[in-house]
Amino acid sequence: MFDNLMDSEPHDDFTFRHSASSAPSPSNNGDASPYMGNWEGSSSPYAKSPWSTHMVSSPPNGNGNGNLYPNGLMGSLVREEGHIYSLATSGDLLYTGSDSKNIRVWKNQKEFSGFKSNSGLVKAIIISGEKIFTGHQDGKIRVWKISVKNPSAHKRVGTLPTFRDYIKSSLNPSNYIEVRRHRNALWIKHFDAVSCLSLSEDKKFLYSASWDKTIKVWRISDSKCLESVNAHDDAVNAVVAGFEGLVFTGSADGTVKVWRRELQAKGTKHFFSQTLLKQECAVTALAVNPEETFLYCGSSDGLVNFWEREKHLSHGGVLRGHKLAVLCLVAAGNLVFSGSADMAICVWTRMDGEHSCLSVLTGHNGPVKCLAIEEEKESTAADRRWVLYSGSLDKSVKMWRVTEPVSPHL
Repeated sequence: MFDNLMDSEPHDDFTFRHSASSAPSPSNNGDASPYMGNWEGSSSPYAKSPWSTHMVSSPPNGNGNGNLYPNGLMGSLVREEGHIYSLATSGDLLYTGSDSKNIRVWKNQKEFSGFKSNSGLVKAIIISGEKIFTGHQDGKIRVWKISVKNPSAHKRVGTLPTFRDYIKSSLNPSNYIEVRRHRNALWIKHFDAVSCLSLSEDKKFLYSASWDKTIKVWRISDSKCLESVNAHDDAVNAVVAGFEGLVFTGSADGTVKVWRRELQAKGTKHFFSQTLLKQECAVTALAVNPEETFLYCGSSDGLVNFWEREKHLSHGGVLRGHKLAVLCLVAAGNLVFSGSADMAICVWTRMDGEHSCLSVLTGHNGPVKCLAIEEEKESTAADRRWVLYSGSLDKSVKMWRVTEPVSPHL
């Protein structure tokens, strides 16, 4: 049961109040509650079994032709062990992280394997080649690899920073910075929760965002921390490496900032470029579409702002579809998905530069905390289909099929 998240995680995604409407319709009135009261997860429909997989294999009319049921819920994965905070896909594998400290691995909608971290709620998962990076509540980033001998076994191969770098750095007094009154810490280590992870375009650098108000830059080849950027005046909730060497950060201080990466002899140097957004409510999520033409930002007021690359990151507009805070965003093709504390997922489509709501996916009994997406194997250029995974504080992961609308000009 979810009890007063505000007390234990002051900067996360606030406390939640139960919404009487689990299927809000997108509107243009902008009436959004920036914060949520106590949300208590209703009991799972699968509570009778500690482990269950629920699949929707045919449309309501009983016709088994999957092509006639292109959009909607495909199935649910339920593991009664913790609220789902993070998701990542790699090939035919799905990784899920929760506050149980477990990372579960799914294959073909069934449990494939799992591994457990020593401590720290799993707030972020990202995959780069053979390495799996997980960001945790305890401020650590853990690194895992799949066993060569046993594909279902995962082995922890290190942490960021590495123990060697940590010891070496601790011997030099100049590597300590004041993080709180009367408390110093090494600059190469986060001293508060890791909230988000992102990879650079070339996959050479890993970015970590933290409630300690910084982002850190890691070189993947040798796990070395190259830089720590004092990015915001409050917790950094989101970081995404974008296009042309730009990095975007979003914070509880209500701002979205742009940073420019420059390569230097010993690593990287990030320079502040501009502030795209400054508002009273917290920025909770960021996403860049795969074509790298739009930046999207979700906020605790339930709105999604976006900026256009071709117009020099000028503000493109606001998407209004949620009654409570937007907690996660993901983009694929010409689609954008926003998950919210109102328990719904809005599907937005972009055509000719204009955004509109394609549908609202409902079915979760708790706030939608994370999203991941992959293209269906049967997808074609003329008929693009996506599988969306949504993780919720109702302890379930749901799978949705979404077909991308075809432009009338094609």
